[in-house]
Amino acid sequence: MSYFNRHVFFCTNKREGGGVCCADRGARELRDYAKDRIKALRLDGKGKIRVNSAGCMDRCELGPVLVVYPEGVWYTYVDQADVDEIIDEHLRHGRVVERLQI
Repeated sequence: MSYFNRHVFFCTNKREGGGVCCADRGARELRDYAKDRIKALRLDGKGKIRVNSAGCMDRCELGPVLVVYPEGVWYTYVDQADVDEIIDEHLRHGRVVERLQI
């Protein structure tokens, strides 16, 4: 069994030279929001959910993006409501949020 039940990686990459990147679309702030919400819901820790930053995941044009493992489901999002929906539906109940899936 894995140490965490699910791992959520938020691309927080900042591209130099003005290229499209997740960092310019609020990825770091929304990653922090997700971490705080997971902790508030007591879903963090061993056997539960871990939220992490990731470097470039090469999908910035669709971003910001995150991926949930072990399922390997990719999402885009734009605000806290989208992140809440991913947390509530996918992370808590195991239902993929199709409208945000990429």
